[in-house]
Amino acid sequence: MGELDGQVACITGGTRGIGLGIAKGFLEEGAKVVINGRDASKAERTLAELDAGDNAHYIAGDVKQREACEAIVDGTVDHFGRIDILVANAGGASGHAPIAELTDEAMQDSLVWNFWHTFWTMRRAFHYMIPQASGRVMAVSSLEGKVGKPGISIYVAAKHAINGLVKSASHEVGTLGITVNALCPGAIETDIMMAEGPPAAESMGLDYEGLLDMFASESAIKKLNDVEDVAAVATLLASTAGAGITGSLISIDGGTAPY
Repeated sequence: MGELDGQVACITGGTRGIGLGIAKGFLEEGAKVVINGRDASKAERTLAELDAGDNAHYIAGDVKQREACEAIVDGTVDHFGRIDILVANAGGASGHAPIAELTDEAMQDSLVWNFWHTFWTMRRAFHYMIPQASGRVMAVSSLEGKVGKPGISIYVAAKHAINGLVKSASHEVGTLGITVNALCPGAIETDIMMAEGPPAAESMGLDYEGLLDMFASESAIKKLNDVEDVAAVATLLASTAGAGITGSLISIDGGTAPY
């Protein structure tokens, strides 16, 4: 028997990167998993890669829209009959620039993509988890939710906001059988990192390889973590063993964060 037998998980941005790694980890432990993304053809390939039959299901939707966020959670319940685990994983940022040159649109887009999507899906999941008196909510935050870096303030600000939301939410539902935690990975070379890393590096006065080297050199292990490292922590939090962990901002960054 797996640690998550009988559990139903919903993972936004689950067709690639960290979300896909978490989906694989959950499926290996016996959960049923809904993955979300915007690209149906990519999702088709992901479902084939997962090879989980009826235990994996895809729901399309753009998490930058409140209605889509709510539909992803509702669709999970419609398809599998319940939701036990929410992983608000989708996120990113584009339009990086020093604050003096930053556009309103870049900041707003980052907040919607990261923070607002986390809020919208969390709020909807609570509508189901509170009556059933059980649930696990995880927000994928970042090392940048604990530190500041020049040139990427849109991402830093959004991830700090997620951490604050997680802390408050954990106190609101702490006596109701629901845990709320933030996963704070350091740099992981996913396809999103490959796409958004070069412009972020440029805004910091680096090239892409220099950006990766900077993240590695700042860590205790002097290398980047992998998607599987994040998935292992998510699986622990989703399991019975994770019942006593809530309101935590869990670093998965090779010892980089100062706390």
